[in-house]
Amino acid sequence: MGTVILQRAMVAVGTIVALAACGGAASSGSSSTPTPQADVGSGQLTGAGATFPEPFYSKAFYQYNLDHSQVSVNYQAIGSGGGIQQFTKGTVDFGASDVPMAAADSAAAGGDASLVQVPTILGVAAIAYNLQGVDKLKLDGPTVANIYLGTVKKWDDPAIKSLNSGVTLPSTDITVVHRSDSSGTSYTFTDYLGKISPDWKTRVGVGKAVQWPAGVGANGNQGVGQQVKTTDGAIGYVELAYVVQSNLQQAYLKNVAGQFVQASEAGATAAAQAAGSAVSPTNFSITNEPGAKSYPITTFSWIFLRTSQTDATKGKALVYLFKWLVTSGQAQGKPLQYAALPKPVQTYALDTLKKVTANGKAILS
Repeated sequence: MGTVILQRAMVAVGTIVALAACGGAASSGSSSTPTPQADVGSGQLTGAGATFPEPFYSKAFYQYNLDHSQVSVNYQAIGSGGGIQQFTKGTVDFGASDVPMAAADSAAAGGDASLVQVPTILGVAAIAYNLQGVDKLKLDGPTVANIYLGTVKKWDDPAIKSLNSGVTLPSTDITVVHRSDSSGTSYTFTDYLGKISPDWKTRVGVGKAVQWPAGVGANGNQGVGQQVKTTDGAIGYVELAYVVQSNLQQAYLKNVAGQFVQASEAGATAAAQAAGSAVSPTNFSITNEPGAKSYPITTFSWIFLRTSQTDATKGKALVYLFKWLVTSGQAQGKPLQYAALPKPVQTYALDTLKKVTANGKAILS
């Protein structure tokens, strides 16, 4: 690309960050000799996958391009399932998902030895709703599960009324909104419901794409958010950045400690701390964690890279991009309501990136 192209809308389905002129920074001392930039590789990188971290990726990739004009990123937010598919086909340099690859996905992509899975950010899915005149709504996990099972159909159902003493709830029908695409956000949501509702676990289960008992589907976090915003009586699960940007109402959700909490950066951090530092592609669920401040629907988001990079220069650009993203680049997420990876998880991410090689040698030492 020879021109600057930036589609920076945080809820856009695709995010394109292209070359921007920003040459080397001058040294701050009396010498006029420019300070040489570190060799971080170069290339036009492509990625696809989760919509959940897209606002963070959009902002972070844009900033990285300003700092390193020789590296550009084209990220398409097509859903976690789509990201895994594109990575498996080899049409992108990295895939992205809110849930690591399952064994079958990894095998289809070439096996565990052929790829690395790296946690990149921490976020939460809010329970968004659209009820005029109801500014504060409290829900608990079993009630949310029953709404999505289709057994709680009205907003003035006794189960909801019992949680909202003193609130006038309308007799409006509840319109359930869920994802229509294969989604890591859906995995996180159904993982939570499976932990608090035996009926949900038995009848529906946990997955990126499930047979929803009730409701209407929408594509991406932005699609679910838009459906909720334009439908009176709707409810949906939406990543917090989209909720804030679209000015959606969000419910207070009862956590393990019995506290009603809204989705927040602090709630994500508390949940991750309660879960401990042992994070891996086979030990990643941090929903319904204990603690008074923990938000129940919290998740890490992940990216996938090939262990062996055939293009050394581009491979270096990939590894150094994500080295920055999982360390100092975490600050890009705070204004968008994402929480930074805990330090032990950052260390895990860096150690994982050190497994990536080019020409038989590790790119990071």
